[in-house]
Amino acid sequence: MPHKLFQVDAFTEVPFKGNPAAVCLLQGSEPSNWMQTLAAEMNLSETAFLLPEGESWRLRWFTPKTEVKLCGHATLASAMVLFTTCPELRDKPLCFQTLSGELRARWAGGRIALDFPAMQPEPAAVSPDLENALGIPLKAAVSAGDFHLFEAQDAAAVRALTPDFAALAQCSMPEVIVTARSDDPAFDFISRFFAPQLGINEDPVTGSAHCLLAPYWAEKLGKTDFTAFQASERGGVLGVQMRGDRVELRGAAALIFEGVLLV
Repeated sequence: MPHKLFQVDAFTEVPFKGNPAAVCLLQGSEPSNWMQTLAAEMNLSETAFLLPEGESWRLRWFTPKTEVKLCGHATLASAMVLFTTCPELRDKPLCFQTLSGELRARWAGGRIALDFPAMQPEPAAVSPDLENALGIPLKAAVSAGDFHLFEAQDAAAVRALTPDFAALAQCSMPEVIVTARSDDPAFDFISRFFAPQLGINEDPVTGSAHCLLAPYWAEKLGKTDFTAFQASERGGVLGVQMRGDRVELRGAAALIFEGVLLV
């Protein structure tokens, strides 16, 4: 039976905003190199592959260049595909088996709520090479695994960023988050996300980055519930809540198309 293929704009209610993800609903297993080739063909920041496994789903994510261990927007897109094509699944959380362990998604009145692991921020240094690549001064830095978070002077600096992506790709930081407290009262903080080493110069809306942004801003702002805005050209809004060592990410999604793979 042919595999079904969807494209979903995540963390937005408006089509052609937020972050587009491809979702391949597999009818049977496929090798990793096939998944990587399809992800390169789709040429989106992530393509998700879903395969049923008993009461749960095996979920994998690929950029055009590599497989990644955690992806928020493609998980949200995957949940929206399942909840839309099989409405009976909305009665209980979906369970995904991933490289980052078990993740869950629940239907929340037309939106999706994701249960993700929180990242523990560790103090880090601000690299002069990174400041040069980004073109702005930075006032604080933390990291967690491959994720490196930098606080800019203000929200205007985050919005105005025009990185040198060739130089950024040479820095020893695969995933770079730049953030600042929001100057718009509708949001607590804003951010942007860059990963040229992974084949993604700028990711429009990055759910996984908020697993580090949430504990960072929780400590700075003294609160655990946030509304966040990712200030890419497409833009996207996320509800974010700290829950102990977990983070709940909430967002809308717009289903753009559905098709069938012929190969």
